[in-house]
Amino acid sequence: MCIGVVAFLDTKMSQTAVPRHSSHAGFTEKQGQYLAFIHTYTKINGRPPAEADMQRYFRVTPPTVHQMVINLDRRGLIERIPGQPRSIRVLVSPDTLPALK
Repeated sequence: MCIGVVAFLDTKMSQTAVPRHSSHAGFTEKQGQYLAFIHTYTKINGRPPAEADMQRYFRVTPPTVHQMVINLDRRGLIERIPGQPRSIRVLVSPDTLPALK
């Protein structure tokens, strides 16, 4: 293949590739699912989920959920009070959240 064709294909592939995260929302697809779950759970139940609720929903281990919560907090996507159960609050607009899968 000629170099011009390779460069053209690389450009086209990068334009059509699905991004790993939404550039305007500032979170990855997986983070978006956790945020959508927290928002939806809070709206339905009138209180935020416990980490155990997220563990059951996503079928992951307790350390996986806890690490996600820590990362969401560090990125400023949620607010929580460490050591206080059910204190998670989503800080991003619900309009930017993906549909919960």
